[in-house]
Amino acid sequence: MAAPLAAQFDSEEQPVIREIIVQFSGLANVTEEVVRSNMALREGQRFDDLAVDRDIRSLYRTGLFDFIEVRRAPAPNGQVDLIFDVRPKFRVAAVRYEGNQRIRSRRLQRETTIRANMALNERQVKNDAESIFDYYQKRGFSEARVEYSIERNPATGLGTVVFQIEEGERVRVRLVEFSGNDSIRSRTLRRQMETRRWHLFSWLTGKGRFKDDEFEDDLDSLRDYYRERGFLDVEVDAANVTFEHPSPSRMVITIPIREGRRYEIGEITISGNELYPTLLLRALLRISPGDVFVPSRLDEEVERMQDFYGQFGYMETFVRLQRIPNLETGAIDVEFQIEESERYFVESIKIEGNTKTKSVVIVRELALSPGTVFDSVRMKASQMRLENTRYFEDVRVSPESTTIPNRKNLKVTVREGRTGNLTFGAGFSSLERAVAFVELTQSNFDLFNYRSFFQGGGQKFRLKAQIGSRSSEVVLAFEEPWLFQQQLAFGFQVYRASSDFVSPFYDELRYGFEVYFRRRLIELIDGRISYRYEVVDIFNISPQASPFIQALAGKRSVSKVGLILLRDTRDSLITTTRGSRYEFITEVAGGPLGGDVDYYRLEGRAAKYFPLFEFQRQVVEVIGRLGVVKEFGDSETVPFFDRYFLGGPNTLRGFEFRSVGPKGDFGETIGGKSYGFFSVEYSLDVVEPLRFALFYDAGFVNSGAYDFNPGSFNDNIGFGIRFFVMGSPLRLDLGIPLTGDEFNKRGNQFNFSFGSRF
Repeated sequence: MAAPLAAQFDSEEQPVIREIIVQFSGLANVTEEVVRSNMALREGQRFDDLAVDRDIRSLYRTGLFDFIEVRRAPAPNGQVDLIFDVRPKFRVAAVRYEGNQRIRSRRLQRETTIRANMALNERQVKNDAESIFDYYQKRGFSEARVEYSIERNPATGLGTVVFQIEEGERVRVRLVEFSGNDSIRSRTLRRQMETRRWHLFSWLTGKGRFKDDEFEDDLDSLRDYYRERGFLDVEVDAANVTFEHPSPSRMVITIPIREGRRYEIGEITISGNELYPTLLLRALLRISPGDVFVPSRLDEEVERMQDFYGQFGYMETFVRLQRIPNLETGAIDVEFQIEESERYFVESIKIEGNTKTKSVVIVRELALSPGTVFDSVRMKASQMRLENTRYFEDVRVSPESTTIPNRKNLKVTVREGRTGNLTFGAGFSSLERAVAFVELTQSNFDLFNYRSFFQGGGQKFRLKAQIGSRSSEVVLAFEEPWLFQQQLAFGFQVYRASSDFVSPFYDELRYGFEVYFRRRLIELIDGRISYRYEVVDIFNISPQASPFIQALAGKRSVSKVGLILLRDTRDSLITTTRGSRYEFITEVAGGPLGGDVDYYRLEGRAAKYFPLFEFQRQVVEVIGRLGVVKEFGDSETVPFFDRYFLGGPNTLRGFEFRSVGPKGDFGETIGGKSYGFFSVEYSLDVVEPLRFALFYDAGFVNSGAYDFNPGSFNDNIGFGIRFFVMGSPLRLDLGIPLTGDEFNKRGNQFNFSFGSRF
């Protein structure tokens, strides 16, 4: 007679398993071989409770069984038989979709995971029904309903899953209205919501359809927006929202709002402070009695006061904000209750998780060191600096308690990220036409660490090869950002670039190398000093070219040093909305440096960005440039290939590339030694990620050095659009020339280019 599994044997040694028997309860739609293949126990082994438990869990993990029971039965010679009683799950015979007339079943199948011949799991079926519902919501069927049923056949052990769908109308939001919003305009409230009215570009942005979950979040956003403006008692009740349908496929949403009163800050007091006087702490605050009560601003004041204590080592100081309604004035009095802590110092630095990056690379980014005051503000700055390296997926910098009084360790925990990329791509521009490229980059490179596949040293490496219908380029670049563990960057690049779009009369080849040093000088000003040696080869000169162009044939070497001062405060390098970029460039070629040409260059560039309105992110960009290049020594003039030219997608967009400048005897542009350029551009969002731009460009190029007379200026107006392709900004511009000469004014110019101007 079978005995329970939990029964204990009298002997110290467990019995041997004589036979393992598999019995099926119900229909055996799973073979015995499948059961045994997921078991580790075998005949002839000694019985082991833990092994039996592992086999039961292994069988359940297959998802094929509803119930598993193991019994043990005595057998001759002190042996034992194991009986596995299993009840298989129903299997899926078919999956059907009923009621879906607007969306095909084949498309809905991509939203589900249940398939024919799988084990029937009702939880999985329920999740699939929710996925189908979410898909209908995204497609604008806000009234859709999705239910499911399972038709089981006990005789076969198979079940058919049926998704019953009521699609309803595909509803577009015609209008979102508000009532009761006496203090805030409806237009402002609409901008806080993701639910928007249907418009021309809704097919591109996905807006204009009603979605339940998105609308609930919108109501929360409206409440938060009101509270951040002092309306702490605001009520936006979802139950009172009305939905009207002027037509079956159109919806008008009306959201009633009870604003309540607008609260102000009353009396401000500070208590519990012994280390610093109240007058000093009060000066830290940026709020005053009578200000609108804004919860987020008060949270910032609490953080500011804690940071004040933290920067002097009192890092465990806790500031509690007490809000006290004043029944007499109707305002809310606030009290900052301070619990001051002891002063702490850094004992040691502990680093965890850096399986690839060297510890020294992490330590050099920290603003704290052992023995210094444990400044919590510097601790936060250290975390931000480590995050900005982009070496890690996650960074946590925190204090760690020690057994030493008034001492804490600085604990740095990181999770390594992917820092290398191999990129293939292709593109098109109005200058270079079609191009294809391959690029290998590693932002956490280590030149001498082959054991870690040259990773972990914090260096920069780049290898790029590009080929196109009108140009080709190969670049190898390397940078050590912390030379000798100092904030001094050293780098070099070797390059070879050829093109035939620089001039319609010849092809140009440049190859050479550059070495440079770069460091932060003062505040936001970076300095970069470099040496470059390159060879410029002019070849394939057209027989129709002028004698001036014909004389350019051959190779010339340029040996020069340069100094660049840069101040960049832009809020984003790609989609800039505010800030500025100022750059001063100096170069000296030839002289004691050798080479075939002698000249010097002075150039200033400035770009300023002004945000006009938050609505549609309206921005005005103003760009100005001024430069001069002049020969000296044995050179009779500045070489043609290093003179100034204007025209093209990055300067005067109403003129062909390099067509603006002094002309030769045959009307060809021969470049100048002085130039000035001005551009103003107004842009705004149409729909994410599409922007529209209006612009005006003007500039001049004069043949003499230090000749900044704008009398020969050229200008244009135009418009364009901006959007992103594979993470890069694409600019499409139509430039309309206004003032030009008889050679360069050749009608409207269409420009197609990647990148940003500055």
